[in-house]
Amino acid sequence: MISASHKNQALFNEISNLTTEQRNPASMEIDAKSTEEIVRIINDEDKLIAFAVEKEIPYIRDAVDVIVSAIKNGGRLLYFGAGTSGRLGVVDASECPPTFGTPFGLIEGYIAGGKEAMFRAQEGAEDYEEIGAKDVLAAKVSRLDVVCGIAASRRTPYVVGAVKKAKEIGAHTLYVTTNPRENFDIKEVDIAICPYVGPEVIMGSTRMKSGTAQKLVLNMLTTAAMVRLGKVYENMMIDLQMTNKKLVERSKRIVMTITGISYDEAGSWLEKAGGHVKTALVMIKAGVTKEEAQKRLDLADGFVRKAIELKNT
Repeated sequence: MISASHKNQALFNEISNLTTEQRNPASMEIDAKSTEEIVRIINDEDKLIAFAVEKEIPYIRDAVDVIVSAIKNGGRLLYFGAGTSGRLGVVDASECPPTFGTPFGLIEGYIAGGKEAMFRAQEGAEDYEEIGAKDVLAAKVSRLDVVCGIAASRRTPYVVGAVKKAKEIGAHTLYVTTNPRENFDIKEVDIAICPYVGPEVIMGSTRMKSGTAQKLVLNMLTTAAMVRLGKVYENMMIDLQMTNKKLVERSKRIVMTITGISYDEAGSWLEKAGGHVKTALVMIKAGVTKEEAQKRLDLADGFVRKAIELKNT
């Protein structure tokens, strides 16, 4: 039987070898620097992040295609993470309904420790694979879904357990980590996305470069997927929900910008379209009724550009 001391030593060794737990030569004397020097060191390190993400574009592309295919076939995108990584997943998921008009539940984020962990760290919640597996089962993950684990260290037990269980179920699996690909030891995952950002400015503070890299990746996953699902016309989000005054006014501006009509006319067309921006755009640009616009959108798989170009049904 392995003693607790030996287990702790093994964990210590594992963590000590992670890139995210190394010391950064560029910030060795940061404690002796002026305020401006400190923020310049941080900024210089942050400049490396986008280039690290760029190297992962082939894997991000493949992940987006998997997500799009899954959603088209009735599946969901589910994030599982702990700490900063978990919060980033929850934030990305929560912003999709108001931004892209996705139904609640289509994209969801799960964090070790539950909702309370969004606001206050739940110590120890990430330490058990079985908790991650349990949350996957509670989410009723199926073969149609995509489960994306997010962990800067790649070794977080909660995330590992969630991805393993999802793989057992037959779901598509993704993993986002900021440790090098060659160190990736979770073999049962379909696509690993591994932007290598190097050691943090403050050793082990993965809310910094690692968190920023993960945020960039998640932005790309959901934004590119939504574009491929017809949620964008030109470079404007046209499937937003008019759930507050800001979004009502943004909807009017989108319609005005695309069609060239006035503020009052935009409000009138949106009212005729039942508050649905895509329907209003097709009605105006194609000169058709609400019913015809909706038929065209159905035939065009939700793409406004294609719906406008269709002949009357």
